[in-house]
Amino acid sequence: MAVILAINGSYRAGGVTDQVVEVMTRSLKEFGAEVETVFLRDYPIEFCLNCRVCTQQPGEAPGKCVLQDGMTGLIEKIERSDGYILASPTNVGTATAIFKRFMERLAVYAYWTWGMKSPQYRKIKQPKKKAVLVSSCAAPGLIGRLFFNTVKELKATAKTINAQPVGTIFTGLVASAPRHEISAKVKAKSRVLALKLL
Repeated sequence: MAVILAINGSYRAGGVTDQVVEVMTRSLKEFGAEVETVFLRDYPIEFCLNCRVCTQQPGEAPGKCVLQDGMTGLIEKIERSDGYILASPTNVGTATAIFKRFMERLAVYAYWTWGMKSPQYRKIKQPKKKAVLVSSCAAPGLIGRLFFNTVKELKATAKTINAQPVGTIFTGLVASAPRHEISAKVKAKSRVLALKLL
């Protein structure tokens, strides 16, 4: 049975990102996957201290962070999962601040001793897992994908945890109403993309 972890960086409960992730997770459960969704807006993660203690520790396992908070458990969830849904709406042209806070704490996946010119990904020699990327914006979706940084940051997140994106859904024009309901077309695409994780 596949274990899928959805990491949702949306601020708005019931918004477009939540709706897309919900369609995906429901579809995966219908096909027998074990699915968990982490809402970063409710998750106890502190800001990275940039102390780099976690990056000094050798080996393929994630380094140990000096902060004792919810990220420890989230790293364990990432490690035991077979695939991921990485989701963040677009705020001011990029991923949300809470998703970026999560991204920064993924420094544990880098080996970077003092004096090294650049970090090494700890998992690079291991088989890649799968990820589906989810985002939205007020602009038309094509413009959002081409000119905003959200998808780029979701891809960077996938690479850090050794996952290969197998699909992206980017919903545009989501500011047309206070409560935007995703279309049947978006729901259908969400289902198709979700099943690529199996």
